[in-house]
Amino acid sequence: MTTLQKSKDIAKSRLNLRNPWHLLATGFGSGLSPIMPGTAGSLAAIPCWYLLDLLSLPLYLLVVIIACVIGFYLCHVTARDMGVHDHGSIVWDEFVGMWITLIAIPSNDWRWVALGFVVFRILDIWKPWPIRWFDKNIKGGAGIMVDDIVAGIAAAAILFLLGYYGAPAWF
Repeated sequence: MTTLQKSKDIAKSRLNLRNPWHLLATGFGSGLSPIMPGTAGSLAAIPCWYLLDLLSLPLYLLVVIIACVIGFYLCHVTARDMGVHDHGSIVWDEFVGMWITLIAIPSNDWRWVALGFVVFRILDIWKPWPIRWFDKNIKGGAGIMVDDIVAGIAAAAILFLLGYYGAPAWF
């Protein structure tokens, strides 16, 4: 086991899922996936999104804004408690990023949800400009959250353009 892996395991051992901030920050435990925790968190966000999709757009946006504000705090607290900035198991930012992404889909057809998931994950993993700039230059809970918020906005813009100006032929 490498030193890096040991330090990640030590940080993970500092989590307490009875702590509501840790529970939310880890996406109800989905971020504890041993492989691709960010992807697991993004997938876990989808059932919650189906509930959000039942809301009116203004209420949906209010919930997302509240989730962002709470996310700044809970990601900061959890990262501090773990002793690691933006540990992979912190996936609340993926939840919010997915919810922002899926605002723009023209219908809640599973194909649009799947496309939204793929577009968001690509942007979140590759971090093209300006996402990378936010990831590198903003620290703390806001730093954990903001790059995923920007990735969600960019993914939503891509989906909006596809949905309203040229859906793929397989749709």
